[in-house]
Amino acid sequence: MTAFRIEEMDCANEVTVLRHALTPLVGNPDRLQFDVLSRRMRVDMDGLDLRPDDVVAAVARTGMRAAPEAAGRPGVVLGPLPSASHACTDGCCQPHQAGPIGHAGHGHDGCCGSAHAPVHASASASASAHAHAMPPRPAQIPALAGCPCCGGACDVPAPGDAPSGLLSLLPSGLTALWQRQSSLLLCSLSGVALVAGIGVEWARTGSLLEVFAESGVPHAATLVLWLAAAVAGAWRVLPRAVHAVRSLRPDMNLLMVTAVIGAAAIGQFFEGASVAFLFAVANQLESWSVDRARSAIAALLDISPSRALLLSRPGDVGGDVVAGMGGALTGTPVETAVENVPVGSRILIRAGDRVPLDGTVAAGSSDIDQSPITGESMPVPKRAGEPVYAGTINGGGVLEVLTTRAASDTTLARILHMVEAAQSRRARAVQWVDRFAAVYTPAMLAVAALVAVVPPLFFGGAWSAWVYEALVVLVIACPCALVISTPVSIVAGLTSAARNGVLVKGGSFLELPASLTAVAFDKTGTLTQGRPRVARVLPVDGHPQVRDAASALRIAAALEGPSSHPLARAIVQHARQVPGAGLDDGATASDHRTLPGLGAEGVVDGARWRIGNRRYFAQDGPQHGPSGGAESIGTDAAAAGSSVLLWNDAGLAAVMELEDDLRPDARAVLDDLRAAGLHRMVMLTGDNAATAARVAAACGVTDIRADLLPADKTAAVAALVAEGERVAMVGDGVNDAPALATAHLGIAMGGIGSDAAIETADITLMSDDLGKLPWLVRHSRRTLGVIRQNIGFALGLKALFLGLAVFQVASLWMAIVADIGGSFLVIMNGLRLLRPKA
Repeated sequence: MTAFRIEEMDCANEVTVLRHALTPLVGNPDRLQFDVLSRRMRVDMDGLDLRPDDVVAAVARTGMRAAPEAAGRPGVVLGPLPSASHACTDGCCQPHQAGPIGHAGHGHDGCCGSAHAPVHASASASASAHAHAMPPRPAQIPALAGCPCCGGACDVPAPGDAPSGLLSLLPSGLTALWQRQSSLLLCSLSGVALVAGIGVEWARTGSLLEVFAESGVPHAATLVLWLAAAVAGAWRVLPRAVHAVRSLRPDMNLLMVTAVIGAAAIGQFFEGASVAFLFAVANQLESWSVDRARSAIAALLDISPSRALLLSRPGDVGGDVVAGMGGALTGTPVETAVENVPVGSRILIRAGDRVPLDGTVAAGSSDIDQSPITGESMPVPKRAGEPVYAGTINGGGVLEVLTTRAASDTTLARILHMVEAAQSRRARAVQWVDRFAAVYTPAMLAVAALVAVVPPLFFGGAWSAWVYEALVVLVIACPCALVISTPVSIVAGLTSAARNGVLVKGGSFLELPASLTAVAFDKTGTLTQGRPRVARVLPVDGHPQVRDAASALRIAAALEGPSSHPLARAIVQHARQVPGAGLDDGATASDHRTLPGLGAEGVVDGARWRIGNRRYFAQDGPQHGPSGGAESIGTDAAAAGSSVLLWNDAGLAAVMELEDDLRPDARAVLDDLRAAGLHRMVMLTGDNAATAARVAAACGVTDIRADLLPADKTAAVAALVAEGERVAMVGDGVNDAPALATAHLGIAMGGIGSDAAIETADITLMSDDLGKLPWLVRHSRRTLGVIRQNIGFALGLKALFLGLAVFQVASLWMAIVADIGGSFLVIMNGLRLLRPKA
């Protein structure tokens, strides 16, 4: 995917325009991805005879500007805006004259200069190499549009830019300011000219009221100022309006330009200038709202330090000792940028510092505040061998940490990436607004035409008066408030959820919790704590190879060693604590095979052993040997917890009883969900029916499905969906992946330590807190409530002013003030979601 930065892309209207303009170029709209928050468009050009400058040119025809971004460096574009005539020679731009910033060519090291010329003369030079050699550029500066080394068409300025000759005459500081803030400068210029014109007329007439009431051609100085206000306010909008006419797709830009031109045509120069200025203000407000939401997301990444105290890199030997840790920490700490710290390095984390990179504790102990990622209120104790995550806060201890991920791949960085990627997955409400706006805008153009024509033709109305009211209809018809109301709310809702430790993969998934009617829970690790422990090991008398619990655990640990299942890990952990039962004596399983939902088998000490649940034993258990105690021992074990059986061809060798405590808040959480209207709670488990019934009784679940294989869990969820329920499946995101995918909404628990959970589920609870589920349902409903308020308010305001226009009560400036005020109110209402409620 090739990324392009588009500064003017602030709402769904621009996305719609770009999608229509680029789909004929790429052939399939699925090749286009839009991230309004980052003002980034990604284009899949694989297999197409298409170059980046073709995309840049297509975007330019819409009145917007596209800047190719450097590969692997989001936000860094491949060059500055051209301000002088260039010609491409031998793959690199050669300037005809000095650039606008006071030095030749593109203004970046290594291109179009003598130092770089030998590189380009070599056949090995490429655009990719050039991109990596470039220093970072400000994200706001657009790229050149056609040069192979810079990615752009050097001789064609972007629409809406000041002429290159004018820029070359300006001081470098003003040139840079124009390139970064041209929209704001034009808006300010429009406002200053409008107010200056009002001042001139006030001084001339002596009455401010006459200025607002006057029509016709004003004083020459006033006319010049108001025309300047109109031109400056519409400068960025006019190219887009022209594109709307050419493509026969009327949009809000065309409505505004038509209103401005129409007002001037009937002598309402002041109101025409006011419309242009206030629409420019509305665009600035829209841009501000996107920046506000973007800043909220960027704050997630800002909690991670940019520098780390590096003790040693992989392979380093020796070093000084840093004392006072509760353990010796090697190396003298050196402050280093996190991107320069390789995986496998040792870093020092002092008391009170934020953790800069993901890793595992190598020495020391402390309590870590993980609330920035998980939302957990209590610090989590960390000891040697336990994981820590970038962005979390160290407590009173000092830690030496062995890094396990690069700075670009930390859990926090992946959360940010997922939240940004969620913007391209449009919510149903956003899709509805887009479809509605596509019909609404041309319909309002038709209504305005009827208002202008019907009364004069059929009822004897004055043409000037009804044309004026038609212009009022055009202004109030602008769907700006309607179009921006939903995306801002969705983005704010996604960001708020991420702040609270809930990672939602898209707006559509943020909407779903509000409509759920049933929740299916995996038992282990969801309703229970997910930390099973071995309570008893019961050897079977008479087995020739197993004499006691230690010998049984030794074989069981060898079979369960390769498995990541919680029961398997519990058995291995318990075996390590029993003398003679651990893996240190060399007991390993060869020819190992894992059977999902059943158990495992392998060869230990020359004999083939099997370990698993009662179903596996019933399928593959011995037909002879000491197995008569299986039923009685297994039944006793099932009464208290999960039972794992160990056997070989000689017979049943042992039964291990494991227990997993119920989460303390499980019952309260389920009661809270029922109070929220989710009437059906289902527990799915691979455990036996007796264990499932015990857990269900403790947490208040009445619908139990036990002895399930992974495929059975998927079938159970599919059955709930077939019954008409809106189903969420809550699991660990690993063993439950098929069931999570089958439900309307897949929710994974404890995603902070699991890549699979983040990738598999639609929503990931980064902490191990089941209480986030009721919060998620309330947050989803609150988000949808805000969206409904915004849509209702936007449409109601337009209906009100449409009625006022029909009765000739509304004026142009009233309509534009109402429109910008409506936009401001729906934006602020949507941004309220950034403040999460309990």
